[in-house]
Amino acid sequence: MSALTIEGLKEILNEAAGEDDSFKPGQDILDVPFLELGFDSLALLETVALIKRKHGVAIADDEMAYLETPRQLLDKVNGQIAA
Repeated sequence: MSALTIEGLKEILNEAAGEDDSFKPGQDILDVPFLELGFDSLALLETVALIKRKHGVAIADDEMAYLETPRQLLDKVNGQIAA
């Protein structure tokens, strides 16, 4: 399975939020906290569910509490894909 890219994550985040094109191509969101991006815990749970469905990577709810930025989430997902 191929790694999840930031652009792929943006698509998943947009889908989880129920919005189209919330993030512009090339917009740097890697180190912006999810709360500043407008994602609450419910939106993040939906994001994790979409990642599991699309990429086969499961992230426990308690692990999500420590993943505060898209970069941290990408590192977690891609680390599991590589394993």
